[in-house]
Amino acid sequence: MTLKGKVALITGAASGIGKQCAVDMARAGAAIVIADMNLDGANATAAEIEKAGGRAIGVSMDVTNEEQVNAGIQKAVDTLGSIDILVSNAGIQIVNPIESYAYSDWKKMLAIHLDGAFLTTQAALKHMYGSKRGGSIIYMGSVHSHEGSPLKSAYVTAKHGLIGLSKVLAKEGASRNVRSYVVCPGFVRTPLVEKQIPEQAKELGITEAEVIKNVMLKNTVDGVFTTTEDVASMVTFLAGFPTAALTGQSFVVSHGWYMQ
Repeated sequence: MTLKGKVALITGAASGIGKQCAVDMARAGAAIVIADMNLDGANATAAEIEKAGGRAIGVSMDVTNEEQVNAGIQKAVDTLGSIDILVSNAGIQIVNPIESYAYSDWKKMLAIHLDGAFLTTQAALKHMYGSKRGGSIIYMGSVHSHEGSPLKSAYVTAKHGLIGLSKVLAKEGASRNVRSYVVCPGFVRTPLVEKQIPEQAKELGITEAEVIKNVMLKNTVDGVFTTTEDVASMVTFLAGFPTAALTGQSFVVSHGWYMQ
């Protein structure tokens, strides 16, 4: 899939899955906007892409702040000419049992994952619709967009919500050539997942090795973590898919952990 002539904005792209998506789409020819709360990290990733021969800029963006979202996407359009692809990737994880899950943490989780997806979608659509170029919006879901796990009430709720948002966007955007997708990774060994290993070990009363083997990788077919490259390859494929044949669908990338 070639993305030449396209502009892609990825949230939470200074590191982890978002960074790999940015690098992968740049290789496919897209100009890249690295949107992250960590502006230094965003600029560093943009510099890496430019050093490799691509075109990229970094923008500061808190996806829960409507003004920052609108300003960041406007800067992308002003600097690079359009917004053709949005990858709503920014996210965090907080684990706790429901009975002791702080309401403030619940609200924070839903704000970043759901409010962030909504605000970036709304801002991007104004340009996708207004320019009549259309585009693709890809939400970073999870296997937890389809099933539950202990200790992750807010995360599972938010990731399920992205499926609903994507389905509505697929219906609304079709007449204006906007397509939507949800990519649903299994466990990817990013800093976000590394942080969960000791947290889950403590909550479940097991060792960290047991968390990896018996919780995170238990249901995979090969006992292997999903990689950032696995996920980025799917994102790039969907970003370049030329028709609405796949719009509104979710795509699980999990080494067989969850099979639809």
